[in-house]
Amino acid sequence: MPSDRAEPPPDILGPLRRMGLLAPGATAAGEPLTGGVSSDIWRIDLPQGPICVKRALAKLRVAADWQAPVERNQYEASWMRRANAAVPGAAPALLGQDTASGALAMQYLPPADHPLWKNQLRDGHADPAFAAAVAERLVRIHAATAADPTVAAEFPTDAIFHAIRLEPYLLATARAHPDLAPRLAALVATTQANKRALVHGDVSPKNILAGPAGPVFLDAECAWWGDPAFDLAFCLNHLLLKCVWTPAATSGFLGCFDALGRAYLAGVTWEPPSDLEARAARLLPGLFLARVDGKSPVEYITAAADKERVRRTARALLGDPPDRLADVRQTWSKELGV
Repeated sequence: MPSDRAEPPPDILGPLRRMGLLAPGATAAGEPLTGGVSSDIWRIDLPQGPICVKRALAKLRVAADWQAPVERNQYEASWMRRANAAVPGAAPALLGQDTASGALAMQYLPPADHPLWKNQLRDGHADPAFAAAVAERLVRIHAATAADPTVAAEFPTDAIFHAIRLEPYLLATARAHPDLAPRLAALVATTQANKRALVHGDVSPKNILAGPAGPVFLDAECAWWGDPAFDLAFCLNHLLLKCVWTPAATSGFLGCFDALGRAYLAGVTWEPPSDLEARAARLLPGLFLARVDGKSPVEYITAAADKERVRRTARALLGDPPDRLADVRQTWSKELGV
């Protein structure tokens, strides 16, 4: 977080006034928060205390031309409400939203007692118990929403999910690997066909806080009524990739992978867990390859040799699709020599 406080721009203060959180004509100081490619995010200091304000961007801050509808923030707000109803404290409390600008206001959670999971992993702190807690909260949200058919009508977001997840990850990667295009397109079709629960869509360590009462999920801009296997695979993918970022903690990351997968599958109630596991295991190598050759490559894999390790593993698994998460782990472990 930058140390200099500043007056936020009108497109942050204006929505706050319309939400009734800032008096007409009043102003407030704040600090822009770092880390987002899809939104402007500010901490705003109001008389009643700090809050967080987020405004969706139409063009994401990545090298590729990646456009996304700004109305996704209204679905993020709805996801927060649904998640907190299923698991109190699973998301920050929603304080208000301004549909016209694509802005929402939420509870500010200080980093002193809500560190970012990504930072902990970067520093080699790989705690399987926390990974299991992430899985337990995530699967409870999936289970609660799978049991409630009214949720589907609240999230008509197929086009948004395609624009900010399926196209930039799987279909863009297919263009980089034409020989794999049929297999990557099949993963898209399978994901679109299994509409079973409320999906977060960006369950990444950069969007998970390690709070004193458990994991807190942020940035549900991709919220979608769809395949919960996507959330499981998306999170597990990051634990595999972290082995390249912080090699000394590889055994810990693989332990987190095992703990998260095991805890999640133990909570699946809406379908046979083995069916969901198979979809997640087959999707994982596509997402793995996407993080070096899709529109949103991870920033910490820069060496050509490391990218080739990811490609070799992903291509092998896409060529012989796995049914179990352990098969993915084993193939990557062999590549790493562990």
